[in-house]
Amino acid sequence: MANRVLVFYGSYRSDRMGIRLAHFVVDGLRARGDDVELIDAREVGLPMLDRMYKEYPKGQAPAALETLAGKIRAADGFLFVTGEYNWGVQPGLKNLTDHFLEEWFWRPAAIASYSAGRFAGARAATAWHGTLSEMGMVVTSSTIAAGQIAQSLSAEGKPIGEGGKALERAFPRFADDLAWWMEAAKAQRARRAPPY
Repeated sequence: MANRVLVFYGSYRSDRMGIRLAHFVVDGLRARGDDVELIDAREVGLPMLDRMYKEYPKGQAPAALETLAGKIRAADGFLFVTGEYNWGVQPGLKNLTDHFLEEWFWRPAAIASYSAGRFAGARAATAWHGTLSEMGMVVTSSTIAAGQIAQSLSAEGKPIGEGGKALERAFPRFADDLAWWMEAAKAQRARRAPPY
């Protein structure tokens, strides 16, 4: 049975480069047989966090929050595609993520990072690791990172150049790690309900 994976991407910039990496991972997971949906924070368009989903009376959350909460609860795992802004995380992706809490619990998350420079978003990936863990997700140890993204992936998210070849080599292990944790979490949830 296919795993249901949500891929989250959070840049609001007009000339977004990270969407290339988002398309690369979506295509790669789909090629493996996963049921994958790209959740683009800019398209979802949530306001700056005022009230979390859980803070609305039942049935009174805005439609976008209600829809996304259902998708998160139905997912087997998550993949966060993050750029690095001034050594930190993208505000759009962080804002979207912070609208939810219990919906994330007991599922794995993987991190794919990128930047225009050679560090490939590594500092943002490190920051996301702690954030996602705090939000109840098991974060996989395998990551992928696209440095000099314009020279690594085409506008359509296809690998180009040496950087693209490196991504292609790294992706199978990255995807295998996420798949193993999704299967382990599903099996455990079927065996025993989470403790809270």
